[in-house]
Amino acid sequence: MNLELRQLRYFVTVAEELHFGKAALRLHMTQPPLSQTIQALEQLLGAALFERSRRGVALTPAGLALLPEARRMLARAQELPQLVQRAAAGEVGRLTLAFVSSADYSVLPPFLRAYRAAYPQVQITLQEATSDLQLDDLLHNRIDAGLLIPPLPDKAKLELEYLPVLNEPLVLAVPAGLLPKKGKVALAALPPLPLIVFPRAISPALYDAIVSVFREAGITPEIGQQAIQMQTIVSLVSAGMGMALVPQSVSNLMRPGVEYRALADASPLVETGLAWRRDNASPVLRGFLELLSKNLGKNALC
Repeated sequence: MNLELRQLRYFVTVAEELHFGKAALRLHMTQPPLSQTIQALEQLLGAALFERSRRGVALTPAGLALLPEARRMLARAQELPQLVQRAAAGEVGRLTLAFVSSADYSVLPPFLRAYRAAYPQVQITLQEATSDLQLDDLLHNRIDAGLLIPPLPDKAKLELEYLPVLNEPLVLAVPAGLLPKKGKVALAALPPLPLIVFPRAISPALYDAIVSVFREAGITPEIGQQAIQMQTIVSLVSAGMGMALVPQSVSNLMRPGVEYRALADASPLVETGLAWRRDNASPVLRGFLELLSKNLGKNALC
């Protein structure tokens, strides 16, 4: 025999009234079935819950111990419908979101603030990861969504959805004091410096966009250091190890010894977007996507 919420409700009512007749009236039932239910509960728990005498009814030590726990269980049971409804609406649950490092200086902070305000009960797990790792995690159901730099491989397109979030130009990051004047900078006017870049295997679109700027300017850059995090690239520039072309939002990363300049040369836009599994039916993810689309419509993130 399993413990039933009905038994606990009857027990609490008798415990509050300390009178089977009055408890039966509160429960809109007759006294015999109420007494039978309490006896069955006592047999199930293996202990007497009430002392019955001519003077009345009193709780036993076992009954006193059970009463607060029974009230707590009944209160939790009453909360279950609301909990289920909130889960179905995406208001509670978990969301695992990965992001490329450049998103940390652009779209990620303002959107997380908006999402936390709209869904304060959702637990968010954030993972900084390169685009290639995010794609692998998405395809293996290890994350719910990822802010990454496209394109998606053809194989991934079969299983993933994609939403463009931000397009931004590349800007130059150089050691401070290297450029005498303010304003836009032509690559041809720069002193020879090694180029610090992402490895192409990790972010081919970003690598190709950077190299294309030099190619259009008639320059073959000397590739120096390679790094997979924007903050590392900027740190290497700060250390005088070379120059870098980075998405414009990375200029929000203020680091001593680094100067950011707009390019006079034509620069392709670097896109950041959100990818997620097409078959992910999570209400939490659905709410996340709806809020993101709403914010993009208001240009709140760009």
